[in-house]
Amino acid sequence: MQRDRSSVQLPGVPLALGSALLFGAATPLSKLLLASIDPQMLAGLLYLGAGLGLAAVHVARTAIGLSVPEAPPRRHDAPWLIAIVVFGGILGPALLMLGLGRTPASSGSLMLNLESLATMGIAWLVFRENVDRRLLLGALAIILGAIALSWEGQGPSLDAGAALIAGACLCWGIDNNLTRKLSSADPVVIAMIKGLFAGAANVAGGLWLGNSLPPTGLAILAAILGFFAIGVSLVLFVLGLRHLGTARTGAYFSLAPFIGALMAVGLGDPFTPKLVIAALLMGLGLWLHLTEQHEHEHVHEAIAHEHKHIHDEHHRHDHAGAADEPHSHWHEHKPLRHKHPHYPDLHHRHSH
Repeated sequence: MQRDRSSVQLPGVPLALGSALLFGAATPLSKLLLASIDPQMLAGLLYLGAGLGLAAVHVARTAIGLSVPEAPPRRHDAPWLIAIVVFGGILGPALLMLGLGRTPASSGSLMLNLESLATMGIAWLVFRENVDRRLLLGALAIILGAIALSWEGQGPSLDAGAALIAGACLCWGIDNNLTRKLSSADPVVIAMIKGLFAGAANVAGGLWLGNSLPPTGLAILAAILGFFAIGVSLVLFVLGLRHLGTARTGAYFSLAPFIGALMAVGLGDPFTPKLVIAALLMGLGLWLHLTEQHEHEHVHEAIAHEHKHIHDEHHRHDHAGAADEPHSHWHEHKPLRHKHPHYPDLHHRHSH
């Protein structure tokens, strides 16, 4: 079965872009809440909102008997879950909120483009995921945009706020690559666990530092924002990882900072020349990522794993009985050689 480029982009690209749109709103709206809520406490409330909201979704779909053809997390997934909670749910959000308190929301939003670079760099250098010239040129354009954003007349200047946001991006780059290890499992459960543990840890840390809980109304607003901008966004991101791989999902996700920057300007941030230059450069980088094509003859080695699937060109196995489509079970792939447009998804994790 041959697939054209447009069919390969579905459903991974819309999932990654949907995740970016939701997360993009988090930065400027969180900036508004920072006027009344301590940074670490806000990070905790955002993630608690994500975890509690997704827990409600999980309980509701079970109560109404909704069939979920997803593989549940297994015991061997525990180390990866702990790592993504620490890097992506505790350190990353805390650094972002501390950084936002020291920089304009529009600049902070565009600085978040560094997350896609950290994600891509780690995927390429550490996990040996294929990254071609077009992705690298796009990454260079994003770096130049970040430099333009920090330019102060004599040279680039990394102030405390920008440094903290860059640290958050590094944490999320690590988180995104480790999350790929779990991308075959139920994304609602993965995001729920991350939200609950990360949120509880940040709230407990804020209380330990002497911060108090905000008024109930503000706490509810933060939780609602967290459910959509972090919880639902993370579910879509994990699904995108499943279809696109880490580097490319991160590339599409780099749309999020532009959404945040536009919202921040609409909410009152100044529209400066360096913001325009940075946006153009980062927009060029995003365009290069979005228009990348990848096709070559490749070999699938024998592999056994568990995930949701249908009986397509990569799933040609028999069942003891009838099976609904899609479904999830442990299955084995026999070696296969073929050529078609593809991304580094669950079945195309090779370098060349």
